[in-house]
Amino acid sequence: MDIGWRLAFLLLLVGGLGQSAWPAVVALVLRWLLGDSICLVLLGLALLGWPWLGPWMPPWLSVAAVAITLALLPAQPPPALRWLPADLNYTFSILCLGLKTWVRLNRRRPDTFVDSFERWARAQPGRTILVWTGPGSQSVTFRELDAQACRAAWAMRAELGGALGLHAREPTALLMLPSQTMAALALWLGLAKLGCPVAWINPHSRGAPLVHAVLSSGAQVLIVDPDLRENLEEVLPKLQAEDIRCFYLSYSSPTLGVGALGAALEAAPPDPVPAELRAEIKPRSPALFIYTSGTTGLPKPAILTYERVLHISSMLTLFGVTADDVVYSVLPLYHTMGLVLGVLSCLELGVTCVLAPKFSASCFWDDCRQHGVTVIQYVGEVLRYLCNTPQRPEDRTHTVRLAIGSGLRADVWETFQQRFGPIRIWEVYGSTEGNVGFVNYPGRCGAHGKTSCFLRMLSPYELVQFSMETEEPVRDNRGLCIPVRPGEAGLLLTQVLGRQPFLGYRGARELSERKLVRNVRRPNDVYYNSGDVLTVDREGFLCFRDRLGDTFRWKGENVSTREVEGVLAQVDFLQEVNVYGVSVPGCEGKVGMAAVQLAPGRTFDGQKMYQHVRTWLPAYAIPQFIRIQDALEITGTFKLMKSRLVREAFNVGVIADPLFVLDNQARAFRPLTPDIYRAVCEGTWRL
Repeated sequence: MDIGWRLAFLLLLVGGLGQSAWPAVVALVLRWLLGDSICLVLLGLALLGWPWLGPWMPPWLSVAAVAITLALLPAQPPPALRWLPADLNYTFSILCLGLKTWVRLNRRRPDTFVDSFERWARAQPGRTILVWTGPGSQSVTFRELDAQACRAAWAMRAELGGALGLHAREPTALLMLPSQTMAALALWLGLAKLGCPVAWINPHSRGAPLVHAVLSSGAQVLIVDPDLRENLEEVLPKLQAEDIRCFYLSYSSPTLGVGALGAALEAAPPDPVPAELRAEIKPRSPALFIYTSGTTGLPKPAILTYERVLHISSMLTLFGVTADDVVYSVLPLYHTMGLVLGVLSCLELGVTCVLAPKFSASCFWDDCRQHGVTVIQYVGEVLRYLCNTPQRPEDRTHTVRLAIGSGLRADVWETFQQRFGPIRIWEVYGSTEGNVGFVNYPGRCGAHGKTSCFLRMLSPYELVQFSMETEEPVRDNRGLCIPVRPGEAGLLLTQVLGRQPFLGYRGARELSERKLVRNVRRPNDVYYNSGDVLTVDREGFLCFRDRLGDTFRWKGENVSTREVEGVLAQVDFLQEVNVYGVSVPGCEGKVGMAAVQLAPGRTFDGQKMYQHVRTWLPAYAIPQFIRIQDALEITGTFKLMKSRLVREAFNVGVIADPLFVLDNQARAFRPLTPDIYRAVCEGTWRL
């Protein structure tokens, strides 16, 4: 019987006997604090002293209740009880945050992140809000950023005419390299002032994936970094066929049929944009589209509403961040962590945000010292790279006090704090489209989140048994899912409720429906399938174990195996391709590997393969290992078999098939020898 049911039974029993509960409570607490042996000694002394203690002893019914309490409840307090104060405090904070958000968004005109940004611009116009550390480093105050955003709003409204009228809310897509970060943020805020949602597209996208990203967002306008001219021109005819207007964020356009916004942005006035232009916004109106690989192929635009954005951007207050802090982020803006939890959270709280064009382990701490950084953002790999740099005398000479992020391994956690000082780490688990997230608020090393009975009532979830072959939950004879026991790995399902909806992706409804599971704990209930395998211990700490489906995570990025397969399939000497992720000793996540079948009469060309993947795939999605097979295995439902391939990975001692490894120095895929295999496992071969 679960301890909760036992407690409920005992309360009913004591109440039914009409007795006070204090003797049972005192007896239980003494047993938990002192242990059985000392309690038996005290009981013996009580029996010896019965003639003197009799007048003060409780009646026999209360003694019976004490005996039943000690018999039914465990000899040790529940492990989760030690975290009760932290659980209550965090739950109270979450409720206050939710209430504040609800009040803001349920006014006659919702009070969005745009309104908060404009309030800061009026209250502290000279306060530095953004600092850019890349080429042409610069600092921007609230006044300057607001003026640029207003210019962008008026320029877009004038340039596009009726397309951005009062009653039209078509998304605008941005395709920007990090070098255009400051201009892109001003443009995004300007569009937000007009009430227009923005889709942030990964600038590494090319070809069919880029076309898919633009079309799936529903955008009628695409604004492109001029340095991505080649990416745009490759797909321009297909975009123009769909009546999508394209512009460069520059003063001139080298491409026929593509406009330039630079002159219009410079000529536009910095006059305030009336709030009436976004008067039709509702709490659950789309504010952003952030692309996620999911488990079904090409990236899909996940819907982030104004409500969701405000919830995420307000979370820095839970972590103890104040307006006096300085936040340092190396994460890309096309990710929720970088844009919403990073930049937007700083705009919401008035916190200075220092932005780097990309992560550099050698420059990281120098940047932090130069700008007085107190809070850093990370994904697990960022901190691992920092720990792998040569030690320096000034490793602990910095002002960083908090690190906020996700995907941190326990060994890296310990090494990071031992080397760089007692920095408080806030580990967060969640997904862009998910409706529930977890925070490791007690700060236990290695845990990716913490839950409690209070949080579970607010945000119900289940960890259930699943099939590795079908990648679906296992069901009992009633057709319901089977929960796992504490410590066992289970598929995370989070319940869809009115207060925690699953909004899914923009586009066909079936894309979102595929992520839903019904009849989980009772008939007709609905849960969101995270696709993640987690464990939860008896104290409520959650740990990430793996990811199901056609996605693996490498270098902080979710990689779609189907997208990579589509790129490799274009190589003329390959007939069939099967991509999957494999674990590498000492590395976070899984690295890409491809099992391929050669076309009849063709041979594997390592140099040609290298050139192809380098041209058409971002670095994190490039397979590091190639396995040549005579034929690719398929399941009974004609799906490519991956489970055995994942288990065998790239082990030269197990696999008889030819194996190749990516060699950046040779600019080719070269045969994987036992010596190279050993170097990869020992960490001396750079992936």
